[in-house]
Amino acid sequence: MDYLRAFIFLVFTLSAISLSDAGSVGVNYGRISDELPSAFKVVQLLKSQGIDRVKIFDADPAVLKALSGSGIRVTVDLPNEILFSAAKRPSFAASWVKRNVAAYHPSTQIESIAVGNEVFVDPHNTTKYLIDAMRNIHKALVSYNLHSSIKISSPLALSALQNSYPSSSGSFRPELVDVVIKPMLDFLRETGSRLMINVYPFFAYEGNSDVIPLDYALLRENPGMVDSGNGLRYFNLFDAQIDAVFAAMSALKYDDIEIIVTETGWPSKGDENEIGASVANAASYNGNLIRRILTGGGTPLRPKADLTVYLFALFNENKKFGPTSERNYGLFFPDEKKVYDIPFTQEGLKHYRDGGHSTPPATGNQQVAPPNNNGGGVSKSLTGSTWCVANGDAGKERLQGGLDYACGEGGADCRPIQRGAACYSPDTLEAHASFAFNSYYQKKGRAGGSCYFGGAAYVVTQPPKYGRCEFPTGY
Repeated sequence: MDYLRAFIFLVFTLSAISLSDAGSVGVNYGRISDELPSAFKVVQLLKSQGIDRVKIFDADPAVLKALSGSGIRVTVDLPNEILFSAAKRPSFAASWVKRNVAAYHPSTQIESIAVGNEVFVDPHNTTKYLIDAMRNIHKALVSYNLHSSIKISSPLALSALQNSYPSSSGSFRPELVDVVIKPMLDFLRETGSRLMINVYPFFAYEGNSDVIPLDYALLRENPGMVDSGNGLRYFNLFDAQIDAVFAAMSALKYDDIEIIVTETGWPSKGDENEIGASVANAASYNGNLIRRILTGGGTPLRPKADLTVYLFALFNENKKFGPTSERNYGLFFPDEKKVYDIPFTQEGLKHYRDGGHSTPPATGNQQVAPPNNNGGGVSKSLTGSTWCVANGDAGKERLQGGLDYACGEGGADCRPIQRGAACYSPDTLEAHASFAFNSYYQKKGRAGGSCYFGGAAYVVTQPPKYGRCEFPTGY
């Protein structure tokens, strides 16, 4: 009997170790929609699916109240629009923490604060306020003795990297390193916080489907790719992108800082030129990623780095700007029905099998299908070259802000759109913004996330036409 008890104890202990060594999966709860259920119903949905982490893009009182007592861990966001105030006025930061954090914690289990979101690509040039805002929010947490239980970071887009391929060459954009990257990493080290990063293999695949295998992007079985710099073999693009960030930090001597993936996902529907956007591919990516995270194990470069990952997003959001894909990242429809059936827990993974198989890339809202005899699949117009253009529906303020950023801090070549130059005509905001956005996008090597500008831009696969202006495909 003693031997039996010992055996049972050993099995239980090993199981507990296995579970604790695995990563964690949460979800982004965006609300740019007029169709969503109440916050109370959303909490019930999260619990019914076994989702125990959620990230919101503000600190909405109705949401935080609904999450009270749920046991769901919460990340709140201090929006980019108030970074200036949080940076310049410590009293503002203290008041914000009092109203939006201290008033709800610990009944609502707030575990982290995202200060801003993808600040480096924010057209309102909020980068210079980021570090002071983070420090002032931290001081406010200290005053409430919450700094040990609630951590602070700021989500970066992958476009913060100058190089991301191969992973071993990962490096941050040089103009950001001394101004904001090093100070932020110093802060994260001082406070025991993790670097937040938004990673979208979909963007890389969409713009480079001629060279990136679909199975590699969707975490399906494939031969893998060897990094020429360090000899490590990668079996999926997600790991490769994460290791590019680890390599970039390592190059600056910040090997001790961990990463949390605050956004990743794949759209279930897109425009005709959004290669790979389909229900089948979204189900494969998210389902395989959940399995990858919950079964433990790190990346090739950091094999012990179990990750916490937040899927984007909980719902399809019908009021978002941009291409069709922007409104179709949801795991659920607004009526709470699943867009596709994938598990969110280790228990559910026992019965999960990716229904996908090796197929040519799908385009837009088409389902993945085998090629026909006349070469089907992908049209000849979608063979690799991509451009970034302005979204005319984004509004004058967003377009102007994006144009100002691209031609200023972004380093785009805007000389051709100056008065009298080759691309000055047509003299419209959309035409000039399109040229500037594309210049920035091409200079960044068409990296995922570099054609966004707060929703004011999107990728196209046909050469843009504005007068006689020719848009470059590289620099």
